[in-house]
Order: sequence, then structure tokens, then C-alpha cells
Amino acid sequence: MDQEERIALFLDYENLAIGAREHLGGMAFNFRPVADALAERGRVVVRRAYADWSFFDEDRRMLTRSHVELIEIPQRMGTSRKNAADIKMVVDALELAFERDYISTFVLCTGDSDFTPLVDKLRELNKRVIGVGVEKSTSALLPPACDEFLYYDRLEGVEVPVARPKQDRPADRPAEPIPPRDVDSLASVVAQTVAGLQSSSNGTVTASTLKRTLLRKDPTFNEADYGFRAFGELLRHLAGHGVVELSGGTAKGDPEVTLPEHGDREAAFVLLRAVVRDEAGADGTVALSGLKNKVRKVAPEFSEKKLGYRSFLQFTKAAATSGAVELRWSPDNEDYLLTSATDG
Repeated sequence: MDQEERIALFLDYENLAIGAREHLGGMAFNFRPVADALAERGRVVVRRAYADWSFFDEDRRMLTRSHVELIEIPQRMGTSRKNAADIKMVVDALELAFERDYISTFVLCTGDSDFTPLVDKLRELNKRVIGVGVEKSTSALLPPACDEFLYYDRLEGVEVPVARPKQDRPADRPAEPIPPRDVDSLASVVAQTVAGLQSSSNGTVTASTLKRTLLRKDPTFNEADYGFRAFGELLRHLAGHGVVELSGGTAKGDPEVTLPEHGDREAAFVLLRAVVRDEAGADGTVALSGLKNKVRKVAPEFSEKKLGYRSFLQFTKAAATSGAVELRWSPDNEDYLLTSATDG
């Protein structure tokens, strides 16, 4: 219980309701998917929603059933009414941050970039900040400021209505499919992140540490967008494809994540040495520029990032360290030159 995150939830309700109506096929905002997502992250001890509730009569009943405290912002004209709700929400959040030390996480349900300074201040006070917003009505400035950002449209339980085709559109014209997320690019990011964590600390890299780091790189990261129900399922998939290796960690359900030390990496060094040998000129050298394309002609699936290297140069340096090739800088060529190491 003491290890559990205590969460304070603040909803900029007008922003959410209008965003859902205008960008999600006219659907009404449903609080339940947000509540379920937060239940997986800790115990919500404060729930507050801000709006002029005379405009949201049905919504207020739905929120009251979910034990959300409704903060009434009396109607004023245009921008002044909007600013009144924003200011009240900011003041309440900062008051809790200073007076309730036990609250460790603040959830701001809004897509309005005006709340970015509040996010910065809460993080300065050592609070974790999670944002929630409708994707198309969320400012591009807000998600990167948060520790984690959840797009309402992607939460489990949100069923976005399928847009009906317009009458002047041919009936037999198929709707454009939503492109799937690229798991291969995700594998590259995971491998690079594990490699970075291994090089920057002497400790082990656990699944929970890896997930936190991925969220720091991209607060909108969610394994569900790639078709996985849980982060552990994603890691098992990557382990099955040789991107990472999993072993028992100190805590149950939090395995240690490492990069394969042998096998694929050694095979890649052998591949590089063979390409350098085949492509070498009269002086026995090959320039680094363009070499990656030559490697991929032989092995189209090659990716140094899947092996945990941030760049092809870093990969060739590792190959040189292992003795597979020799690498030196040529001032005359203004490029690195590689030579295939002699066998034996």
C-alpha cells in the first residue's frame, strides 16, 4: 500500500467534451476508460472536473456516479470564462502539490498548451505528471512536457464511430486503412535504449526501468499501439526475435533486459568483414561512406540499431574493437577507411 502511487486527477472538461464531439465523430466523452487506465497506475485520491455544468447536464450525472467533484465555473463571455476555468484548475493543482505530500502523480486531462507551465512546475516539485487528451485537439507542445501522455482515442473502451462516407463519394471506394505502427522501428528504439542504459549505469536494466525510459523519450508511447496487451508481452515478442534477452529479475514480474552478447552481433561483424573484403580497392580499404548500403545489399534485413548501436559508425567501431575489421581516419579522404582483418 505504501508503495502505491497516489493520484490527483484534474479534468478540463470543456476541452475534453468539445474535443471528443468535434474530432471523434460526435461521440460523448466517457470517463470510464480514463478511470480504468489510471487504476492501472495507482490509487486516485482526488477527482475534480472544471466546467460551466449548465452546458453538460448529462455529463455531470455520469461524473457524479464516478465520484468526481464538480467545480462550477459560472458562465462569462468567451475567453474570460475559459480563462477562469484554467486559472482555478491551476491554483487547485498547485495548492495540492504544496499541501499534500503524499500525492505523487498529477493527471491533467486536457489538450490545451496553456497548461504546459503547470506541468513544468509540478515536475519541478518532483511530481509525476500524466496528460490525457483527444489526439486531434491536443497541442503538440503538451505531450513532450509530461512524463506520460495518454491519447483518449486510444484508450481501451473508447469506441470511435466510423465516419460515414459522403454521398458524393463513390460507394465502392474503400476507406483508407489506418497504417499499423512499425514494430521494427520500435525494436530499434528498444535496442538503442537498452544499450544506452547499460553504458550509462553499472546496474541491471529491468523491464520497469526500460518502460520509464521509453516514456521519457516519448511520453505518448503505448505498447497497445503496436498490438500488445502489456509491456511484458512486447518484450517477449522482441526476445523471440533476438532483439533482447530476458532473465529473472529481483522482483517478480520485472525481468532483467539485456542485449544478446553473442550470436547476432558476432554474425553482423562477420558480415561486415566479408563485405569489406569483397569491396576493397587496390589498397585494400573501403570508405565508410556508402558502406552501409553495400552491407544491406548482401543482407537487406541488417540494422545496426537492432543490435543496440546508435549509428553505423558506432557499429563499425565495435567491429574494429572485436578484431573483425580495422578502422582508421583518413585526412586525405576526409572519411573513415576500413580494412578486413586477416584471419588467424
